[in-house]
Amino acid sequence: MPARDPRIDQYIERSAQFARPILRHLREVVHAGCPEVEETLKWRMPSFEHEGLLCGMAAFKAHCTFGFWKHALVVDKGGERWQEAMGSFGRLTSLADLPSKRELVRMVRTAVELNELGVKPPRRKHSPKQPPAMPPELKAALSRSKRAREHFESFSPSHRREYMEWIGEAKTEATREKRLEQAMEWLGQGKHRHWKYEKRAQ
Repeated sequence: MPARDPRIDQYIERSAQFARPILRHLREVVHAGCPEVEETLKWRMPSFEHEGLLCGMAAFKAHCTFGFWKHALVVDKGGERWQEAMGSFGRLTSLADLPSKRELVRMVRTAVELNELGVKPPRRKHSPKQPPAMPPELKAALSRSKRAREHFESFSPSHRREYMEWIGEAKTEATREKRLEQAMEWLGQGKHRHWKYEKRAQ
């Protein structure tokens, strides 16, 4: 039987009283589903591995979480029964918030099988970010400076976005004017919004 990681014992003992039985139960479930599992800490939280990361758990002040690394292929298999919120089962405040031990063990075994087969977790699809609105002050300033306008229009969409968001998100008119003045100086020189950091990284 693989050794238990003493750091996880310490983690459980340091957790809130309500969390300890939840964490102990989840730990036993993982070992029941995968006797060869290896315990470790990742991101300072108890994690379980077998030919790759299987799952992990964590305790906070008022709730716990438990999640499978390949959630969409494990928990959602057979239907959308749980919403993908925090972890795989949302906020856990008692054992009643979890599926039955039998069902959890089945999920652990599914996760093990996926890892042994080398199946990769599916990539999440992100909706394309909508371009920000052009601040009227920036539009007017660019119309008065051919050099700055040409540089701005030659930038990639992400670099144009940086200037538009920086000026558009100013809280006060004074801040907006100050940022606009600085932006026009940099644009006239063909500099990106974060050119100082780009120079350091070179």
